[in-house]
Amino acid sequence: MALFVGSGPVLTVHREQIVGLAARHELPASYPLREYVVAGGLMSYGASITEAYRQAGIYTGRILKGEKPDDLPVMRSTKFEFVINLKTAKALALEIPPSLLATADEVIE
Repeated sequence: MALFVGSGPVLTVHREQIVGLAARHELPASYPLREYVVAGGLMSYGASITEAYRQAGIYTGRILKGEKPDDLPVMRSTKFEFVINLKTAKALALEIPPSLLATADEVIE
């Protein structure tokens, strides 16, 4: 059995509680943001929040220079992050294959 946590502001605000519950019930879990993994979650795969903020800054600059918001294209995330927490994997008695570790953007030890 495993847990897959979806995205959304309510879930993100309560990420530490969600991660804690998964740990208490010894459930391997996958999350949408690296912040869950930093809080102790097993792994995450999702859009880079840093990149989203950077893109918002670019849009803001374009609007401040006179472009109309209606004329700006809708942007989608193009940069995704895969993060693994090895300490959590060890606590769950999981062995992460080296090939999976090699594809991770960040490994937290």
